[in-house]
Amino acid sequence: MVISFPLYLGILGALAAERGLELYIARRNAARAFAAGAVEAGERHYRAMVIVHAAFLVSCAAERAIRGHGAPPIIASIAIAAELGAQLLRYWVIFTLGARWNTRIIVLPGAKPVTGGPFRFIRHPNYVAVAVEMAAVPMIGGAWMTAILFSIANAILMMVRIPAEERALGKPYEGALGGLPRFLPRFRHG
Repeated sequence: MVISFPLYLGILGALAAERGLELYIARRNAARAFAAGAVEAGERHYRAMVIVHAAFLVSCAAERAIRGHGAPPIIASIAIAAELGAQLLRYWVIFTLGARWNTRIIVLPGAKPVTGGPFRFIRHPNYVAVAVEMAAVPMIGGAWMTAILFSIANAILMMVRIPAEERALGKPYEGALGGLPRFLPRFRHG
């Protein structure tokens, strides 16, 4: 089925509401972490991330409005499946990290790295979810230019964010997860 413009706006609205929920969870977790002595890193690039993510949703809607038509049904269907997979991965990360999950880089000194859940397979599953989303959500509505431009913008941000996060997490993180791939899982037998 072709995704109509009103339906696509509804999907984007639901995603914006989901982002609001994430920000609520992040603020709550940050307050608890700071009360326990946590420190923050990467504050300078965080603002750029917020701007890119907000502009992303606007660009999806604007490009679809300008194009006047959606993606072919097969493309929209694949993109919806990819977005649902990204959301499942994101919430697996959120539930695995619990009170330690945040949109910012907030580290509690002395806390052991989390090695369960999706962190058994890759170091940065949440960033994989974001990368899939940056490609999939625009394609649901046929906004292929947005998919390309914001995927590039996200990749540039991750080139700054990931090293900052890994430095902040330090040697315990490197020891526990440094042998895992950053993005593509490597499954072991046995």
